[in-house]
Amino acid sequence: MDPTERAGLETFAKEIRKLAIGMIGEYGVGHIGGAMSIADVLAVLYGKRLKADARNPRSPGRDRLVLSKGHAGPALYAALAAKGFFPMEWLTTLNQGGTMLPSHCDRNRTPGIDMTTGSLGQGLSAACGIATALRLDGNPATVFAIIGDGESDEGQNWEAAMFAAHRKLSNIVAFTDFNNAQIDGTTEEILGLGSLSSKWAAFGWNAVDVDGHDVGAIDAAIEKAKASKDKPSMIVMHTVKGKGCSFCEGQVGSHNMPVTREMAAEAIAKLGA
Repeated sequence: MDPTERAGLETFAKEIRKLAIGMIGEYGVGHIGGAMSIADVLAVLYGKRLKADARNPRSPGRDRLVLSKGHAGPALYAALAAKGFFPMEWLTTLNQGGTMLPSHCDRNRTPGIDMTTGSLGQGLSAACGIATALRLDGNPATVFAIIGDGESDEGQNWEAAMFAAHRKLSNIVAFTDFNNAQIDGTTEEILGLGSLSSKWAAFGWNAVDVDGHDVGAIDAAIEKAKASKDKPSMIVMHTVKGKGCSFCEGQVGSHNMPVTREMAAEAIAKLGA
């Protein structure tokens, strides 16, 4: 990745963070930690890799994204708004009555959302279904999926892992947001995950570990994954909960927390410095 492209994607990731912090601050509470930790992968996807048209969000030829950790919707809404899928003004309505931007992603309400999510552990299964349908249709689109480390405790993820490997669903490129924190504590305290990449490899996937805040490393891993012809791919992103948000970076308690407008404004200002 050349320096100019890297700088552009890093700037986009920062913009995603600023917009997400702002909308959560406007509402007063939200899932800020997990939204911040996926800003970089969203920047790479919507800034370079994911094929989609804001003027035709349901185009059959588009790539799909399943954000299994649907509580991180504010980060995805920020990316979609920045790319013109819907008016920026919608961001101030997050999770309010009549909003088109509910707390968790809803494909029936928000342009650009491909799968309704939020019941943790189910998104990867949905991605497998979508990938299977695309293959049956002869559609070359890629299905991207983002799951959380906390929801990796769910057995359904591993059923989906077996299915995808058995069906050789190479049109799936998945990411685990391994920020080592979930609602009740660290993943190590709740249920240690060990080497996730080794687990995914044992289940028959291409698996790689990357710095989840390095846009170049994420992009290179996607490039390698898309070259696979016989296996699905899992990119295990080592991230920091709340990354880039001054009042919650690295804090386990940032899964869902109160955020005032003043807190948001200060954090946004620090990102802009």
